Amino acid sequence: MAESFPLELLRILVASKLAVDPAVLTFQPIPTGKHNTSYFVGTGERELVLRIAPPDDAGFLFYERRMMAQEPEIHALLRERTTVPVARILAYDDSRTLIDRDYLLMERLPGRPLTEVRVRGSLYAHILHQVGSYLRQMHDLTAERYGYLGAHHPMEPQASWWDAFVVMWNLILDDIVAAGGYTAEEATFMRQLLPAYRSCFDRSVPASLLHMDVWHQNILVDAQGTVTGLVDLDRALWGDPEIEFAVLDYCGISEPAFWEGYGQSRDTSPEAQVRARFYLLYEVQKYIVIRLLRRADPAGAQRYKEQSFALARPLADGLA
Repeated sequence: MAESFPLELLRILVASKLAVDPAVLTFQPIPTGKHNTSYFVGTGERELVLRIAPPDDAGFLFYERRMMAQEPEIHALLRERTTVPVARILAYDDSRTLIDRDYLLMERLPGRPLTEVRVRGSLYAHILHQVGSYLRQMHDLTAERYGYLGAHHPMEPQASWWDAFVVMWNLILDDIVAAGGYTAEEATFMRQLLPAYRSCFDRSVPASLLHMDVWHQNILVDAQGTVTGLVDLDRALWGDPEIEFAVLDYCGISEPAFWEGYGQSRDTSPEAQVRARFYLLYEVQKYIVIRLLRRADPAGAQRYKEQSFALARPLADGLA
């Protein structure tokens, strides 16, 4: 359940960043947010978005702690070097002087989440084609290091994708054990799988900028089916585009129209299929922590745990 904040506090947060009369500000909760608490802000002249991070004790995956800190730089990079529709961030505050968590203020993009718009057939294909084109532009942006490179610094940047993914894999398993989702023995089973398949990861791959949270709710569209925004970039990562593809598979985005827009065929080799299974595991396992720590849903966590082991068993069987 989303938090709520006193109107007077919301006005103070916005007015501290803009030359505006606090009395004219209006706030409408955005119901789609699942991590931050967000509001549409009316100023009398333009509409903005205020996003407030969860409290520090909300229960996070290793890369979620203060991850809002990396958004200003990523938004600025995308706006400067691509045509990906992302909002201009007007202010980011991590001082904790007005509120006990980070918050940011950005322009409101036009359009509505794809989850709220009924589209099918050729119009839906048109939307996915655009998403594919935008993600290709994003993936063409590269860094010299791999991993979560943002200002929140959840890990040390690595010189290779393999090294980065090993760190990420073990950190997320640490989180699951700490949340009570895996026993130490279950985590060891998962830990030992990855190095056994190192040969499948032994290839040169760019450190591409990856969104890592593209699903229908984070795609904004207008009435004509034009994509007007890709939102929620706080989980962004620099690494192998194939891990992004696994998220797209999981979220139902990997349709033919998406790949036409992306403009590059997908590796379907046996090695790529192994990588895809590890990448899907990385995505699915996170929900064990989310369900336990943020949703108070142990039954849901158990379902994700069972799904994770169902994905892992063929990898283990392949080693027998």
